[in-house]
Amino acid sequence: MVEKFREDSLDLEEYISHNIKSSKPKGLLKCVQCGMCTSVCPAAQHSNYNPRSMVECVLEGDTAVIEDEDIWYCFYCYTCHSICPADNSPCEVNQVLRQIAVDKGIADDHLIPFLGFGDSFLNHGIGGIPENFFPEMKEDIGDDWWDFKTHLDDVRNHLGLDPVFPSEEAIVEVSTILKSCGFEDRINKIRNHHKDED
Repeated sequence: MVEKFREDSLDLEEYISHNIKSSKPKGLLKCVQCGMCTSVCPAAQHSNYNPRSMVECVLEGDTAVIEDEDIWYCFYCYTCHSICPADNSPCEVNQVLRQIAVDKGIADDHLIPFLGFGDSFLNHGIGGIPENFFPEMKEDIGDDWWDFKTHLDDVRNHLGLDPVFPSEEAIVEVSTILKSCGFEDRINKIRNHHKDED
């Protein structure tokens, strides 16, 4: 089991450097604050998110960054990862910070809209767009999107493609794996915690 971050016992930089999500443990310490990551970051261009500043907070041990709303604007596109001259990955640092926020129970508002993705894996054995996104999709793309979605199996059949959803046996297998590794419990914990706060 991965040790959870506790502000009273672990240094933030050390915790992130040794986290399973950090592919390059020494990259974080080699950061020279050049700002290359921020210069190419799509989220930084369209929000207040700043990967350089985020990494600076981590290196200074400023745990307030865990509660910073801006860390939720990262797209996980890994552009910062690909350009860093020090071989650091601000994207991976962000992933660990978000996980700490999740563990602290302060990330529910950011997670709730995406629980449908987890439900889709559990119930259908495959990812899909959660239903709570349908109205926005229809508004952004138009009625053609809904028509395409509702006739997707017919389109795939016409093209000689297999159905979108896996076999019932595969769905049961995926669901069993997700339940046995605690995925379903985690989703339900987030959902229930959010309901308790309402």
